[in-house]
Amino acid sequence: MSDIQDSEANLPPDRTPGPVPAKPVPADTSGTPATSQNPAPASPAPISAASPVVQAGSPTSADPAVTAAPVQPGPGARPAAEATHAQAQQSAYSSLPPPPHHAGDAPWAQTWRFLTARLRQLSDKAGRRVMQRTLKIGVSARIFHPESGAKGLRSKTLQYLEESIAQWVMSRDVLVFMIPTVNTNGLVHPSNIRLRDYAKHLDGLVLQGGADVSPQSYAQAATRPEWSGDRVRDMYELELLHEFVEAGKPVLGICRGCQLINVAFGGTLYQDIATDVPTAILHVNDQYDSNYHALHFPQGSSLAGMVKTENAMVNSIHHQAVRDLGRDLSVEAVSGPDQIVEAIRYRKAPFVMGLQWHPEFHRAGGAELLDCTPILDSFLRAARETRF
Repeated sequence: MSDIQDSEANLPPDRTPGPVPAKPVPADTSGTPATSQNPAPASPAPISAASPVVQAGSPTSADPAVTAAPVQPGPGARPAAEATHAQAQQSAYSSLPPPPHHAGDAPWAQTWRFLTARLRQLSDKAGRRVMQRTLKIGVSARIFHPESGAKGLRSKTLQYLEESIAQWVMSRDVLVFMIPTVNTNGLVHPSNIRLRDYAKHLDGLVLQGGADVSPQSYAQAATRPEWSGDRVRDMYELELLHEFVEAGKPVLGICRGCQLINVAFGGTLYQDIATDVPTAILHVNDQYDSNYHALHFPQGSSLAGMVKTENAMVNSIHHQAVRDLGRDLSVEAVSGPDQIVEAIRYRKAPFVMGLQWHPEFHRAGGAELLDCTPILDSFLRAARETRF
């Protein structure tokens, strides 16, 4: 062993991690330093705390005379025993189940989460009950006015509804309520109930057929006395219609109800089709609900989408009809032979529609007349959707 090698073997080991410094090389006999056989590596290999460092040109473990000194861990490094203990602890912790979510939160935060979850559960349950509750549909009343000199019931004001309209609506398992007129100034039985209370508590409104709409309701005079209509009923139904529209509830007008919707939004009527439109077909005769005509749907009609047909047959029991269309209304169907308006829709509400014919006289699934059940279903669907 040379003196240089012997002196280096007695030096204390390097205590800082990093690349191993190159060992000086002795000069040859000519005085020229020998070429180094250990060029510096591009990047030092990681050194384990438990592994000895073997320098190039120094004795290896194969040399029984010399044993390389172990490298001591640098500042901040843990001893091998401590690292082994930490790895054992980490392995033990990894086998444990994870702590529950929010386990470290404050008690008030956990309580708040519990209460909000409970409230959400109760709200969902209440919502399901509301949606499953049987629909309550109001039907406007027909009015029988007292006859002069009559006795018994004919001397009283009567309010009633036609049986077929109630049964048609109830065929979809909903409750039907006739809405009477209200009189807060009554001397015998005064009441604070208003028509808006019905609009608040009922899910939808059907305006049934009956007497003519008075020309006074659209600022005209009756051209014949028998066409003067029922002004009292007009005022009652116009208020009722506006209350339901204001409440966002669906409205379906039938025959007179269709004409009333048009008048409510500023439209006018033919007081008598045969007089005002001489080229029109007969829209009423002694056959009553057995008088039929063809129905045509204009392009873009939402009604055509409901019934899914392009042509249909409907009954015809009316001598008045829509003349000038009211504001924000669209024509949904017309009479095929003469283009008399047969259905209208108010565009600024989810469902406000008027049908000039009587769907309650159509048998569902009948081969001859239009099946109007899809119209009723659309009306009732709108009633469910506007409950909130």
